[in-house]
Amino acid sequence: MASSTHKAKGKVTGSSGRFGCRYGRFVRKRVADIEAISGALHRCPKCDMQSVQRKGTGIWECRKCGYKFAGGAYQPQTPAMKIAQRAIDRTPEQIKG
Repeated sequence: MASSTHKAKGKVTGSSGRFGCRYGRFVRKRVADIEAISGALHRCPKCDMQSVQRKGTGIWECRKCGYKFAGGAYQPQTPAMKIAQRAIDRTPEQIKG
């Protein structure tokens, strides 16, 4: 007797729906996540507005103030960049003290 509590894994939709059933569920899910992050608006490091858009691979530009900077391929600040920035911000305090 079949149980009705079986939960389907679901179909990945959105931008990766163009692949149909090809390439596997996890690859399509990753592509959808990456394209959602890279297409979203991000916070500008200069004017602090939510208006940074991706112009190309690793090139980001603020629509409000026009500030153009290099970042990650799919997001303006990569996790490694955040760690490095934290170390840079902490350095002057250690030199003075």
